[in-house]
Amino acid sequence: MRKSGPRTPAIMEAQPTVPGPPPGYGQHWYHNPSQQPVDVQPPDGYPPPGLLQPAPEAAPAPKRKRGRPAGTQQKKSEGAGTKRAKTGKSKGKQEKITDSFKTVKRKIDRFNGTSEAELLTKTLPDILTYGLDIVIIGINPGLMAAYKGHHYPGPGNHFWKCLFLSGLIDVPLNHMDDGSLPEKYGIGFTNMVERTTPGSKDLKSKEIREGGKILLQKLQKYKPRIAVFNGKCIYEIFSKEVFGVKVKKMEFGQQPHQIPDGETVVYVMPSSSARCAQFPRAQDKVHYYIKLKELRNHLKGIKSAPEVSEVEYSFDLHKAQADAKKMAIKEEKHDPGYDAAYGGPVENSADTNGQCNFATAEPATSNSEFNADSTFCQVPDGQWMTQSFTDQIPSINN
Repeated sequence: MRKSGPRTPAIMEAQPTVPGPPPGYGQHWYHNPSQQPVDVQPPDGYPPPGLLQPAPEAAPAPKRKRGRPAGTQQKKSEGAGTKRAKTGKSKGKQEKITDSFKTVKRKIDRFNGTSEAELLTKTLPDILTYGLDIVIIGINPGLMAAYKGHHYPGPGNHFWKCLFLSGLIDVPLNHMDDGSLPEKYGIGFTNMVERTTPGSKDLKSKEIREGGKILLQKLQKYKPRIAVFNGKCIYEIFSKEVFGVKVKKMEFGQQPHQIPDGETVVYVMPSSSARCAQFPRAQDKVHYYIKLKELRNHLKGIKSAPEVSEVEYSFDLHKAQADAKKMAIKEEKHDPGYDAAYGGPVENSADTNGQCNFATAEPATSNSEFNADSTFCQVPDGQWMTQSFTDQIPSINN
């Protein structure tokens, strides 16, 4: 425990004493009927009586509401004021949650460190030569095609899969083999616009129109058998620019117009992109690749193997009923194997008169019970037996 020292007595300071007012001080000021000042000097520390002000009256207490104590009303009013102050403060600038909790999006490096601006400066070279059967025409290179340097390299693109499923190529290939297709299969590649963009929507209409004129010059120079437009939007612009025809209701397949100054046939197929809403799957587009193969074989004079054709069947109820009746009354055909199993053919002569003759390899016995005059197993012609078969069996006990 802490030891406390001896207590020291508190030093009392002397308070100054103020002398009281002289006698008659207040009486001369407040009870003078003539209101004339009296030569009475106030002591030190006291103001003159004219400067003295009466004490202020106490403020009236606030009115209370019924059923609520006064303290509750005061606290409620204070809280309301605080709330209004906060609301007025928040109206100026409100803090957003996203500002304090910012989510960082994960960036996917699709092009191995190559920036998108650098890819936009690249172009995709054409794969064209003379004597091609088919030239595939796209609208313009995408970012992935510019990065890879090959045609249709996207993992979701259906071009190479449909090319194999249709039989235009005999082995599965990918974008790395696009350079070998002209020599092996007579297939080339080009685009309407050379500029690389993230999407076809980034192209200007003027670029597409000028690209259509350049494409026409390429087709007139190399003169392939078939010019295949990979997407109907490309052909609609090309048709309006080259043929001067605005396509209203276009159907996929071979088109009525040909490339001017040549015999190149125009063919339109759905876009091989997976974003094609009308044909979202590869199996939906294979049909048009098969028709392209048939068109190529027809132009080259190759006879394709005959396919299974549909046969129309007709049904005649009366004829079916007549055939069923004939089948019901049809007699049993003669079976040669039945005769061989029993030693020889059955002789049907008029002398037997319906007798049951059994052919045997052994000579006939001399038993009189089984001679020709016996009535055993004889049935009148055209009649049923009136006697039971057991009654006709001869007795051999005699």
